[in-house]
Amino acid sequence: MAGLDKRVATYEEALAGLTDNMTILSGGFGLCGIPENLIAEIRRRGVTGLTVVSNNCGVDGFGLGVLLEDRQIRKMIASYVGENALFERQLLDGELEVDLTPQGTLAEKLRAGGAGIPAFYTATGVGTPVAEGKEEREFNGRRYILEEAITGDFAIVKGWKADHFGNVIYRHTAQNFNPLAASAGRITVVEVEEIVEPGELEPSQIHTPGIFVDRLILGTFEKRIEKRTLKG
Repeated sequence: MAGLDKRVATYEEALAGLTDNMTILSGGFGLCGIPENLIAEIRRRGVTGLTVVSNNCGVDGFGLGVLLEDRQIRKMIASYVGENALFERQLLDGELEVDLTPQGTLAEKLRAGGAGIPAFYTATGVGTPVAEGKEEREFNGRRYILEEAITGDFAIVKGWKADHFGNVIYRHTAQNFNPLAASAGRITVVEVEEIVEPGELEPSQIHTPGIFVDRLILGTFEKRIEKRTLKG
């Protein structure tokens, strides 16, 4: 990697500097648009005590779920448990600290973190356990709670196409949380299906500008389906 060229050759180089007890922001929704190879590299490195921020924690045996198997995650900040039985069991057994956050609030926490906004007020969660311990104020006759922004040591992101400069395009719904995570990481690593020459991407189609991207790697992907439904 040199200058504006964000490409790295190996996953080991892509996650250089990752150590125990860091906070990792991960794109994806279920298994759609997850940075599956970067997750596998985190498992290979064996780092522990991680705080992971993601909409959910993959499924048993795939995606972020593999990090639960080796007890590498200390805390999950997520919107739902999903299809992951191990996630549920570790939560109920008290082995895993979990901060369940409304999905829109989680998205806004990441967006705010990327924008340099430390906190924001939202009506979501008022009068529920979500509001416990949080500052509350009233605006125009409606109650709001204060939610703090989220940033991370690393953001791991899955894109569709990118150029050498790290400008990234996501494909359809695989965009989901990826651009939000990309903006809020101190070091943002993106794996993509295709890398093209600078100038080949239509500027108006770029979702994540290269200014947010530190490392870029070309990968191949299994793209496992979370639930397969067939019509008879």
